[in-house]
Amino acid sequence: MLLVVLFQMLTVATVPVAPLVATDSIAIREVLATTQKFFDTMRTKDTAAMRLLMEPGARLVGMRSSAQGVDHVQTISVDQWLAFVAKDTRGPWIERAWEPEVRIDGTLATVWAAYDFHFGTTPSHCGTDAVQLLKTPDGWKITSIADTYRTSACPPHAPPVSRP
Repeated sequence: MLLVVLFQMLTVATVPVAPLVATDSIAIREVLATTQKFFDTMRTKDTAAMRLLMEPGARLVGMRSSAQGVDHVQTISVDQWLAFVAKDTRGPWIERAWEPEVRIDGTLATVWAAYDFHFGTTPSHCGTDAVQLLKTPDGWKITSIADTYRTSACPPHAPPVSRP
């Protein structure tokens, strides 16, 4: 479902300053499809499929607040991320992106999008995702994901449909 929404928003996606050629729209669809597949693997907690979408040296980075309210940068590796996902016992992780902006220059792509995150249908947080991808012989691979994280003042969206 989100993939359909992302493709519908392609008309507002930003592409590089270079002139568009027919393959650019294909590349945009491929980049968004890889990002959506990552979200889908989060929902099902399929760490093996998730690993295939990421470069081995990829990093996940976010600004987080401690219990004492002190902000700090959290950086984790693919292996740390996958171990965390595998151990989590909460409901399905549902991340939805809104109004993605895609930029591509050759083999480098960036997806910038507002997002919301739920455990099942229970809201958790929202923010902005910045996903970096490189085109490899095996297709687009995620090299890093950085995000912001807010638990309040999230834009209103209909709750997600919880499915396995």
